[in-house]
Amino acid sequence: MFQNAVKPRGRPRSFDERDALEKATRVFRLKGYDGVTVDDLVAGMGVGRPSLYSVFGDKRTLFLRVLKAYAETKGALAAKALFSPRTLRDSLAAFLRHAVETATEEGCAPGCLLVCIAPLVDDAEVRQFLRNATDAAVALVERRFRDGIGAGEIPSDFPVAARACQVLDLGRGLTVRAQMGTPRKTLVRDAEEAAELVLLPRRGNAARDFPG
Repeated sequence: MFQNAVKPRGRPRSFDERDALEKATRVFRLKGYDGVTVDDLVAGMGVGRPSLYSVFGDKRTLFLRVLKAYAETKGALAAKALFSPRTLRDSLAAFLRHAVETATEEGCAPGCLLVCIAPLVDDAEVRQFLRNATDAAVALVERRFRDGIGAGEIPSDFPVAARACQVLDLGRGLTVRAQMGTPRKTLVRDAEEAAELVLLPRRGNAARDFPG
């Protein structure tokens, strides 16, 4: 008898919040942070200006939310690429291919929000987020290298920390090249070769590190 006594205030949202965030991601990837206006976001996200402010806040707040959602999604897919293949070499290749695929995603501007857009934003919270995201990515690759040591694929004294940083640097390089217009096919080929490069023994230790 009381079910109709209290009615919810306001009108229900006419848009899907997750979908709107994905559209905002595409807008930021296309125009950068400084180049985006509220009008761009309203048009790109398909939401009204009042809804944008009430649900997502101002441009900075929206960008931080977009950045975190983007990093979470990309991080989960990168981890899957890194730990699904059986061999270490295939794992590294899959990780780097994922960087290429993200940077050349159909329907989006080439590049990556984390690598090509966010580092240009002059904001302490954004910079700290990027540092944390980088540290987490390096730790993930280090873990995969240690699994490779445990499986006997690489020697116990393999320079895990240094090579993990190199993997991240290679991924960033592929991403920047994608932004510059390098074809996906070329980048995928280079990702495969980069995986081989990372696993090369340290100079002067070839015989000891990889016994026949």
